[in-house]
Amino acid sequence: MEVFSSEGYTTYQAANGKIALEIVENDAPDLVLLDMKIPGMDGLEILKHIKEMNPDIKVIMMTAYGELDMIKEATELGALMHFTKPFDIDEMRVAVNMQLKQ
Repeated sequence: MEVFSSEGYTTYQAANGKIALEIVENDAPDLVLLDMKIPGMDGLEILKHIKEMNPDIKVIMMTAYGELDMIKEATELGALMHFTKPFDIDEMRVAVNMQLKQ
């Protein structure tokens, strides 16, 4: 989170899917970094809800190795890209900057 705050972005962090959706509903972020495995709700389910609430919100998925079916489904649901853990935070920073400047 610190790397994005230092870039000048307002950041939010959610401990579970319910909180994540409340943040999306109340604050309408421009971009969401969404983990496939988040307590209380499946990442794909959260992605569906985000896109129903606001299809313009950009979503980048974070996933563990070997979840290719979930990655494919996430892309079909509107995720722009994914990062496999462990990922390079600088690569993610560049991707976020690129998506938010479009």
